[in-house]
Amino acid sequence: MLLNATQQAITDSVREFAQERIRPHAQKFEADRCYPSSLFEELAELGLMGMTAPEDKGGTGADYVSYALALMEIAAADGALSTILSIQNSLIVSGLLKDGTPEQQARYLPELIAGRMIGAFALTETDAGSDASAIRTRATKVDGGYLLNGTKQFITSGKIAGITMVYAVTDPAAGKKGISGFIVPTDRKGYFVDKVEHKLGQLASDTCSLRFEDLFIEDALLLGGEGRGYSMALSNLEAGRIGIAAQSIGMARAALEIAAGYAKERRSMGKLIIEHQAVGFRLADLASRLEAARQLVLHAASVKDAGLPCLKEASMAKLVASETAEAVCSGAIQTLGGYGYLEEFGLAKIYRDVRVSQIYEGTSDIQRMVIARSL
Repeated sequence: MLLNATQQAITDSVREFAQERIRPHAQKFEADRCYPSSLFEELAELGLMGMTAPEDKGGTGADYVSYALALMEIAAADGALSTILSIQNSLIVSGLLKDGTPEQQARYLPELIAGRMIGAFALTETDAGSDASAIRTRATKVDGGYLLNGTKQFITSGKIAGITMVYAVTDPAAGKKGISGFIVPTDRKGYFVDKVEHKLGQLASDTCSLRFEDLFIEDALLLGGEGRGYSMALSNLEAGRIGIAAQSIGMARAALEIAAGYAKERRSMGKLIIEHQAVGFRLADLASRLEAARQLVLHAASVKDAGLPCLKEASMAKLVASETAEAVCSGAIQTLGGYGYLEEFGLAKIYRDVRVSQIYEGTSDIQRMVIARSL
């Protein structure tokens, strides 16, 4: 698809910022296992912490195509940072806008959109990943609120978040309709970060196992009404999957640029290696696959902008983009040969960071199930 002037301007401004302020420091962020809090406020100044939120709520009011394009640019500089941004926009801010009360929105949206607060989304549990309806965390009704008990697994930003959207069972006999969502301030007594996971990639973004012990949540922090948690969580899938698809494209593009740049400088057997058919054709195939995946992502975003259901399109985009991204990164490493295997050339980090894209926000197998049901 062709970008309009606004979409192109957003792409250009985010690319400039990402390449100047993020990419040169990505290795340090990874080594430190965190980001400076000031960086989130800089991202907020660009409008990236509440991109699709309306302007009267403090957001940018951008369309989803612009959101996808911005995520691609951030991911091209640092994949882990794009994960935090994706969750902040598609799950936390969007969740509050769709299901939060006016009081909840007034209390939390300004802090989130300004980058002064990061949000986490806690649905997954040790025995409830792809099957969200199997969660065991309980929220027991008491006078004035609920007592939360249970554990959550693989929670992005669980350590640095100011609030966590937690999904728990409020009525065990009601099945999927017995799950409710809550806004949980992380400074509450009973909120524990049991472990910050040691991961293959995306090391600057913390991924945690959380535990709740008799954590009191007042009625005012119930999100969207009791029993609506499962449907609320699933309603975020479209935007979430478009976000992960977009970040996959961004990381893959960065890898392809490194490989192409190297191939146009490295000489072997008397000529540049890009002039050798084995290398040139490989890069041509990878570039073509990547562009096809990119167009699929932008199409899914444009369908969402049109106000139409796009779960199928989002699942297709996420499936193809994430699997294409790993293939592109692998091919880029192959192009550099032994140098591609070294940390200093940057491909190893991208390869580690991109692998999880086929797992979170629904595994590739789940995407295929969703697509198959739509046929």
